[in-house]
Amino acid sequence: MSQPRLIALLLALATLLVYLPVTHSRFVNFDDDDYVTNNPLVKKGLTPAGVQWAFTTWHASNWHPLTWLSHMADCEFFGLNPAAHHFVNVLFHAANAALLLILLFRLTGALWPCTFIAALFAWHPLHVESVAWIAERKDVLSTLFALLALRSYTRYAQKRSSLNPQPSTLNYLAALLFFTLGLMAKPMLVTLPFILLLLDFWPLAQIQNSKFKVQNVKALVVEKTPFFLLTLISCAVTFLAQHHGDAVMSLKSVSLAYRLENLPVAYATYLQKLFWPVDLAVIYPLPAKISALAVLGSVALLTLISAGVWHARRPGPYLLTGWLWFLGMLVPVIGIVQVGGAALADRYTYLSATGIFIMVAFGCIDLAKRFSPPKIILPAAAVLILAACVAATEHQLRFWRDGEMLFRHAIAVTQDNDVALVDLGVALDAQGRFEEAAGYYQQALQLTPGRYQIHNNLGNILDHLGRTPEALAEYQEAVRLKPGNAFLHNGTGQMLAKLGRFDEAAVEFSEAARLDPAYASPHLELGKMLLKQGRDPEAVEQFRTAARLDPENFQILAYVAHVLAASEDPKVRDGKSALELATRANVLTGGEQPLVLDALAMACAETGDFTNAMEAGQVAARLAAQAKLKDLAMIQRRLELYQNHQPWRESFRDTNAPVKP
Repeated sequence: MSQPRLIALLLALATLLVYLPVTHSRFVNFDDDDYVTNNPLVKKGLTPAGVQWAFTTWHASNWHPLTWLSHMADCEFFGLNPAAHHFVNVLFHAANAALLLILLFRLTGALWPCTFIAALFAWHPLHVESVAWIAERKDVLSTLFALLALRSYTRYAQKRSSLNPQPSTLNYLAALLFFTLGLMAKPMLVTLPFILLLLDFWPLAQIQNSKFKVQNVKALVVEKTPFFLLTLISCAVTFLAQHHGDAVMSLKSVSLAYRLENLPVAYATYLQKLFWPVDLAVIYPLPAKISALAVLGSVALLTLISAGVWHARRPGPYLLTGWLWFLGMLVPVIGIVQVGGAALADRYTYLSATGIFIMVAFGCIDLAKRFSPPKIILPAAAVLILAACVAATEHQLRFWRDGEMLFRHAIAVTQDNDVALVDLGVALDAQGRFEEAAGYYQQALQLTPGRYQIHNNLGNILDHLGRTPEALAEYQEAVRLKPGNAFLHNGTGQMLAKLGRFDEAAVEFSEAARLDPAYASPHLELGKMLLKQGRDPEAVEQFRTAARLDPENFQILAYVAHVLAASEDPKVRDGKSALELATRANVLTGGEQPLVLDALAMACAETGDFTNAMEAGQVAARLAAQAKLKDLAMIQRRLELYQNHQPWRESFRDTNAPVKP
């Protein structure tokens, strides 16, 4: 094995060790649910339906089918084991570090500066977010393809510039293929064709450093035409996807003037965090106001650096390539098109920071040649810098242990972070710490009043706390702010139904169904309300509609099966349909959901199959006991009936509910 490859392998192994603590982390309630834990198609693994969905969906406001497929593959092999999902991210990151070293060495032939750059890439704490966040698989995956594309292009360009000017078409096509795959993992790679042109300048020297020849530049640009076409297509698809998901913020919410002010400040902040990586957070909120001094200072800094690297482009061409690499790769995410509500994000530096690392590494080599310090100074400084990076990375990894730690840290190191407050509330809500969660939602509302999502969350919490009138008020406020949202109308209807205001609830459920004809929940909730009123035939009609609209929702299937199997009204009971629905729900949950098995047992008993009813009921009781479910006693009561060859019967009617003729 050659020395560069051996060092690349050692770097990859060291990176695995550095990031090993992340395997103790859990999924976090920030996109991980959207990408994996609450995504039914992803959780099923690699299925024909899932693969088709991956290539046709704009879910999560993006089109990145390879990212979806990679998450599906994880679920196929590891289920929902967060350690395995994290370790796959780390494997990709370690491979990227090794690939970067091999690429840079092939480009420059300078082994130790390239090793330093690759190690900075591997261990810099600013990159923890891209590796430790399962939902950021798209970062590490797209970068893998980007580096493969750059490596293929380098082979092509180096053969083109040799004494045997016969460039390999195969290498060119490989670069084009890897670029395409990279865009299908994360569209931020749209600037890669410009990076190819920068490499043509340095270190490939396809453009003469002493004088830019127009014909050379033109030929090189024309050569990249297929790459630029892919960039245009990807930009168009991404713009449509993000508009479809309401991810792009309008000029009314974030003005163009504000975006232009934030642009230089964001660039300067990225530079600051690269050289002094403290107070790193998963979300940096847009400040209410950007000071003129911050804007002017940032513009001055960027102008000074730009002028310096342009002046030094002949003796130090790597400075221009590195600086434009850094600036250019951040263009899609620098905030001119404002997506979400963040001022910047650590993950956006994952590949773009390499430009700065190139400037630092080769700049230090040139300075050492000029001033001739003791030979030990440069390697000692490199070791100290890398050691500091490893220590800072280990420190940052601790905050990714779970959602609560992640968002508490974000709140601690940023100001007025309403997004982190909300997500901390969600994390506490999932732990059943409802009072604490409500407090954080209320803090978020004080910072950003008028956000319907927070009113919705707060309504959910108040409902859990049994404060239904207050919960209703929050839902109604959310509906006022977002009247066209079917989900909010459905939630409002649920609160009204709990308060016995059935006529008003029916109006809300009907409006939710009108706004979204494919939405099953309003039909389910309306059916439950009709059952309470003793209007069983109407209720069953709503239940069948809900099951038809969402045939993959095991909760709906199990509930409807429960009603059809156990209703004391013989006109409602339908054992055959109940068995079909419960069986489908059991398949969807892999036979591991106690309440689904309970519904299956009831359906079997209704059809006279008491042997399978007892078997399903016993498994349901065992799983309910393990999960400490309050339904255990009722499951056991039903089991006693099955043993006596008797089906279960119950009334779903609320005797206090008003009856409508």
